[in-house]
Amino acid sequence: MLRFSLRSLWNRRFVAALTVFAIGLSVALILGVERLREGARDSFSNSASGIDLIVAPRGNSVQILMATVFGVGSTGTGMGWETFEWLEDRPEVTWAVPIQMGDNHRGYPVIGTQATYFDHFRHSGGQPLTLSAGAFFTGDKPDAAVVGAEVAGRFGYAPGTVIINAHGAGEVSFDLHDEAPFTISGVLAPTGTAVDRMVFVTLEGFDTLHADTEVPADPFDRMAVAEKADDDHEAQDGHDDHDAHDEHEAHEDHNEHDAHDDHADGDNHADHDAEGHADDHSGHDDTEAAHHHEPDRLNAIYIGLANRMNVLGLQRAINDRPSEALSAVIPAVALAELWGITGTAERAMRLMAWAVAISGMIGMVVMLSATLDTRRREFAILRSVGATPARIFGLIVTEAAVLSASGLILGLVLLTIGTFVTDPILTARFGLHLGWNVFGARELATLAIIFCAGLFASLVPAVRVYRMTLADGLSVRL
Repeated sequence: MLRFSLRSLWNRRFVAALTVFAIGLSVALILGVERLREGARDSFSNSASGIDLIVAPRGNSVQILMATVFGVGSTGTGMGWETFEWLEDRPEVTWAVPIQMGDNHRGYPVIGTQATYFDHFRHSGGQPLTLSAGAFFTGDKPDAAVVGAEVAGRFGYAPGTVIINAHGAGEVSFDLHDEAPFTISGVLAPTGTAVDRMVFVTLEGFDTLHADTEVPADPFDRMAVAEKADDDHEAQDGHDDHDAHDEHEAHEDHNEHDAHDDHADGDNHADHDAEGHADDHSGHDDTEAAHHHEPDRLNAIYIGLANRMNVLGLQRAINDRPSEALSAVIPAVALAELWGITGTAERAMRLMAWAVAISGMIGMVVMLSATLDTRRREFAILRSVGATPARIFGLIVTEAAVLSASGLILGLVLLTIGTFVTDPILTARFGLHLGWNVFGARELATLAIIFCAGLFASLVPAVRVYRMTLADGLSVRL
């Protein structure tokens, strides 16, 4: 019967192909929506694992989460360094990591932070960040940078590569900081999270980008900033020339004085030794300052607690801090709020996918029913060679099973091709990794439901052909 069903469908291959395509498209949409939803939730959850609290200027919790963890948007004007020191000294806090944002590198977010970020940040259920090449930056190299796996792979970066960042979030760059380049010290191993799309620099290096001029919010005011920078540069050149001339005259007077006073020369030699020692000590202080750089403003602070039972108490203390308007965000709660916002869109996408599946089933019923009258001669011949109405009934059901199974296989093929094409795009733009997951129980149950629905839909034309062949067999035709 299966072989006969295949030959019968081949005689109506155009209509049958359209029916299979409709079923396959519905299967791809249903499974694709579920895979996209699960991939988004897994990627978001993995990126925020290991962080107990995110402290930022007062704002919406979802916005703070998206900006600090995923590099989408901003957190506002910033908060003072005193807040970081206050949090670091609290007994509930095990570790605290400062975060600065507001720059990008060729569309990828730039994060200013300390080397402790790589010690405490966790992803994918508690896994630490590792390097595929190079080393993490340290405080004594303020121009060092660590790049994510996607950034390095897209632009071919490796340790030792010099990069230039720009002011602005996303792909919008207001000013190119070519006066303060960075040298890549390390490349992170792939994590499948938003970290792969980030560039990390030191706090001192981040502040260096904005030390000379402040870029205005209005792009048209940049001309005024450039003119002011040129005027300051010319004034500085004139001042340097004047200082050089005064220094030259003072040097000549000093030489004349040394020529007539040997005792003074000895004193000057002693003073020179003292100054050299002071310079060495000053250089040591500069190194310590680079290691313990304290920026004026921060955009966020990651907090880790020794006991997570204290998270609500600390959150209340941060929110009620009188000296500064702050928000303490629990990542898991913010993610639940995000899923609540996107839940309506998810349900709408599911309904659309199932609507396509139902339309495919209806199309199959229409195709099978529309051909019944034209196939009465075929059924009469089958009856004449001994086929019972029950076997002809089974023939229609078998054809529906073949169409449904072919639609399921086509849907899986379309889903695989769609995943192969869209996964790099989603990973690059949104940090969402769909992956090549083996079908789980939920997806297999969806496929079984669609297949059973196809068989159930075929009962309508099957019952009709059963009655038709039974009536034709009992009728006397002259």
